[in-house]
Amino acid sequence: MTGEPRFGINTYSYMLQEDALGCVLRWAERGFRDFEIMMHPGHLWPDETGGAQRMKIRRAFEESALRLVTINMPNVDLNVAGTTAEMRAYSLVMLEKFVQLAGDLGAAGVVVGPGKPNPLMPAPRERLTSYFLAALDRLAPVAARSGTALWVENMPFSFLPDASSIMSVLDGHGDPTIGIVYDLANGYFIREEPQAGLKAVKSRLKLVHISDTPLAAYRHSAIGTGTLPVAGVPHLLRNSGYDDVLMLEIVSGEPDAAILKSCERLKKLNWRSGAMRLAS
Repeated sequence: MTGEPRFGINTYSYMLQEDALGCVLRWAERGFRDFEIMMHPGHLWPDETGGAQRMKIRRAFEESALRLVTINMPNVDLNVAGTTAEMRAYSLVMLEKFVQLAGDLGAAGVVVGPGKPNPLMPAPRERLTSYFLAALDRLAPVAARSGTALWVENMPFSFLPDASSIMSVLDGHGDPTIGIVYDLANGYFIREEPQAGLKAVKSRLKLVHISDTPLAAYRHSAIGTGTLPVAGVPHLLRNSGYDDVLMLEIVSGEPDAAILKSCERLKKLNWRSGAMRLAS
């Protein structure tokens, strides 16, 4: 990433209290141009967003010169690798709706998770992988027809939590249009070396998420409130060849302040040098 960093806003903290378009336009007034909108009833939800509303949202982005980078969702509610056929079927129906909505709104990508194992008695990885691949087979054509794409994210609670595992499965699947969102906090929480993680996904990397977390408890909090070694982020991104927006996925009870403080802390970094390593 060269020059001043550019930050995008993820709307996770607002999905229970504010409609998505109002949230986006409010942050646009503060100078932010890139957004990731979460799917949630009352915020942005396919069955609540008819054709006219979809046109209104897309027009608002275009007229304000804003970019809808991605559509995302709280992935704890869905599971494309669930061991019950009913859960997989429900998840895929919802994901198809999200993908179609993303296309209508002009989003470049839809963030998807590989799916979650039972933490007490996980099914064999081969079985979970087969479910995930079946989901990709069904969703990727929908994304292509809708004018968007699937972007898989590394998630600590998924059955493919690390970068290399995700890449191995996606390369085995073979569809070059499927990208990856690398979440720095997620990788750090599972003690994955950030440089190694980004290097592993480089050929499919579409977006980088950033927030902070300690290692003892999973968080997506404001930068500086966890132990993520953010000082090395500029060097890390430059070495990975990534030169796009850093998406702030901050989850906070006071999100405006948390996001603005995170931006200030990140802006103060030395974007010409640095190294990033996990805390010992």
